[in-house]
Amino acid sequence: MRVLLINTSERIGGAAVAAGRLLESLKNNGIKVKLLVRDKQTDQISVVGLERSWLHVWRFVWERVVIWKFNHFKKNNLFAVDIANTGSDITVLPEFKEADVIHLHWINQGMLSLRNIQKILKSGKPVVWTMHDMWPCTGICHHARECTNYQQECHNCPFIYGGGSKKDLSYRIFRKKQKLYKNTPISFVACSQWLQHQAQKSALLAGQRVISIPNPINTNLFKPHDKKEARNRCMLPQEGKLILFGSVKITDKRKGIDYLIESCNLLAAAHPEWKETLAVVVFGNQSAKLENLLPFRVYPLNYVSNEHELVDIYNAVDLFVTPSLEENLPNTIMEAMACGVPCVGFNVGGIPEMIDHLHNGYVAEYKSSEDFANGIYWALTDPEYANLAEQACRKAVASYSEGIIAKKYIDLYNKVTGKYA
Repeated sequence: MRVLLINTSERIGGAAVAAGRLLESLKNNGIKVKLLVRDKQTDQISVVGLERSWLHVWRFVWERVVIWKFNHFKKNNLFAVDIANTGSDITVLPEFKEADVIHLHWINQGMLSLRNIQKILKSGKPVVWTMHDMWPCTGICHHARECTNYQQECHNCPFIYGGGSKKDLSYRIFRKKQKLYKNTPISFVACSQWLQHQAQKSALLAGQRVISIPNPINTNLFKPHDKKEARNRCMLPQEGKLILFGSVKITDKRKGIDYLIESCNLLAAAHPEWKETLAVVVFGNQSAKLENLLPFRVYPLNYVSNEHELVDIYNAVDLFVTPSLEENLPNTIMEAMACGVPCVGFNVGGIPEMIDHLHNGYVAEYKSSEDFANGIYWALTDPEYANLAEQACRKAVASYSEGIIAKKYIDLYNKVTGKYA
């Protein structure tokens, strides 16, 4: 069986990391698989990049221009939505023609247009579409937040400046997607049960199959190591407790930086002695900006994509915190848990599926800095911390190991290709 995975980027973003890990998982389980991307960042032979040209830049810009126009020439939410009005025809590529299964991942920002997807569907090849956010089941947004319009029909979009209108851009794209999906079987896969439930409510996916399969992780790589050695390699202090916060862009408001700052201030006020014994490790673009915003010592690191470096960072810390306000199934939580690091996160998206409250971490009340601070304090002072860390690792191995996830996808590929009913 030959499978073609498709994602906009090879390495940048959570979906890219997940697609790359699935690529390796499938290869290790005997599947002939390639990953097709617009933005190729490595020389890996199994990853095929679209031929680079000025058209890629133009497609990206053109989509933003159209959104900007319909947004009354405001920059608000310019990158919170996508309309897939432009992209590349991949059906002419040899990799597409050779494939038995076409497996879409995150295909926005000029990778595939709705018209391109229509051509893929008309090819007759079975299509699996892994949803890394809500975009496939909404009009234009990646996370609907409190909006439920997508459950009937998108309109008056809150992501459009002024609240949109009855037949705004979200309505137009919703109708196009409705026509695209009609009478066309697509096997939709949600990375979390939370996203599966959201997708099943969507009027767009009425009659479509939606199942839940989490992203995989290499638990032979991401696993517990000696903390002292890890701290030495990361040039971090041996004494004291370290908590970790990381994101592609630290200042992205959706990642909850304001709640992290407020929680740390609450902790410092309640436990002033922690100012000397607790420090925060931060990895991601603009991480140094947190140095003057937190009451604890900050060790800023750049964005880290090398997985071996990530393993050292996770093993060097005592706790991973993610105050993110929008999440599906965060790779960072999965990575931390696999390394035996308990996590604290808000009760949002797929996070409560990953963190078992008071068993391997702490699930805080959504947008409550006080409860988030409680979670940090509880995890760092729990007399059963060693058991907490062990349970975190066990959960990752049992739920997200490459072999387990690869088997689930192979079973799905066999079903859609008619290998067995």
